[in-house]
Amino acid sequence: MKKTIRTPFFNINLKSYIYGQEALDLAKVCDELAEAYDIDFFYDVQHVDLRLIAENTKHIIVTAQHLDGIMPGRGTGHMLPEAVKDAGARAVLLNHAEDPLESEELERAIERANEMELYTLVCCDTVEDARRIAALKPDIIICEPTSLIGTGQTSSDEYIRETNAVIRSISEHTLILQAASISTGEDVYRVMMKGADGSGATSGILNATDRREKIAEMLEALKRTT
Repeated sequence: MKKTIRTPFFNINLKSYIYGQEALDLAKVCDELAEAYDIDFFYDVQHVDLRLIAENTKHIIVTAQHLDGIMPGRGTGHMLPEAVKDAGARAVLLNHAEDPLESEELERAIERANEMELYTLVCCDTVEDARRIAALKPDIIICEPTSLIGTGQTSSDEYIRETNAVIRSISEHTLILQAASISTGEDVYRVMMKGADGSGATSGILNATDRREKIAEMLEALKRTT
């Protein structure tokens, strides 16, 4: 059974920026900070690094960047949920703008992830996307307009307000992560004060001069909202 996710929570998606030893080194930093700040911390990694990172950390929630809604058997080149779980993942990121899924594919992937007792973090673009995805009742919906990803421009107050409202009206137990170009602690603080349950970043951390310092800055901002 999945434990209740504590709020506020944090997420780093490595995308394809780093892998292998560099991903493990940063994972150890995040593991220390997750313990120090006593926070649920999702760490999204390349599939080939799942086992390496899971076996060398204790406090972060190791997260696969995708899985497919398939059963053991046929499926060459697809990500089998059982294999993802066996490799050490405790969560999965689905429907990112860089790897979108059709509605039926997403629904099946969520179903299979739930069977594996993996937390589901599902990305949405528009308010209508949020409405559609909320009906599938994932554990977390990551709200980020595709047009803003990596631009340094964060979501508007209107977007945050509307996506928060529509998700909560449909799935009261789904948590909301507001993202899109989060690059500072103040960005984190702003989206949290607008009603998000968590936040996260990619390039804002991975392109920082001091990644540990940047993550700590963002976690400090999260703690200020509790």
